[in-house]
Amino acid sequence: GRVDVAHSQGRGRAPSTTRKYHRTRLELLFQTWISSAQQQTFIFTDGEDKILREKTGNHMINTNCSAAHTRQALCCKMSVEYDKFIESEKKWFCHVDDDNYVNIHSLIHLLSAYSHTQDIYIGRPSLDHPVEAAERVKSDGSTSVKFWFATGGAGFCISRGLALKMSPWASLGNFISTAEKIRLPDDCTIGYIIEALLEVKMIHSDLFHSHLENLKQIPPATIPRQVTLSYGSSEVKRNALNVRGPFSLDEDPSRFKSVHCLLYPADAWCPAKDRD
Repeated sequence: GRVDVAHSQGRGRAPSTTRKYHRTRLELLFQTWISSAQQQTFIFTDGEDKILREKTGNHMINTNCSAAHTRQALCCKMSVEYDKFIESEKKWFCHVDDDNYVNIHSLIHLLSAYSHTQDIYIGRPSLDHPVEAAERVKSDGSTSVKFWFATGGAGFCISRGLALKMSPWASLGNFISTAEKIRLPDDCTIGYIIEALLEVKMIHSDLFHSHLENLKQIPPATIPRQVTLSYGSSEVKRNALNVRGPFSLDEDPSRFKSVHCLLYPADAWCPAKDRD
């Protein structure tokens, strides 16, 4: 699932989601981080939902893409996210998934070090090496290209200046054909356009986190500094942050409520003992 964010100073956050997670995952996000950035957050999903529509108004975007977790369906959603961002005139495009917690203050602090007019692509790779894609150059053969990409599962941000330069390969459905050409998923395709075609280097940040990592290894004292956090939803092996808080693991398996009350102790639903 996906979510996108845009800030009043022009940052846009886009959680991407799918209809089956509207109740479970999104309710948690609305209770926690989206509550402090509702005007800047746009939900991209693959199915109409009257209740979600009433809650978010025009901040819910039904992409009409397939609900399947295939490369084509994910690229279809990312294509819509990109086009909506360009249309919005916001300064920053930040994509996250519906199993991410976004620490708004840390995100603003991180992006404030750059200008939205610069070529900025920032996130965390899920691999310890660049990926390789076969790139057809002539009818008689192909050459391969190596590039880094920020994993969509940890979230990433792109400046408006750079997003505009991506347009020939990303706008109005071109994103889907670019992805088909290299036969790689949506987040890899973003990296391909930026690093391989535009020759802009990705900024690697260890402040973004996905469920692919062992989240217990994030030192609890550093959690307030992180930009995105995540959790693993597998019933077999729990992958969650090691954070103490007012909620038990049963009450808060993702640990997002505990993190949120650590960051925003004054929120009405946070237990009083955690308030100043």
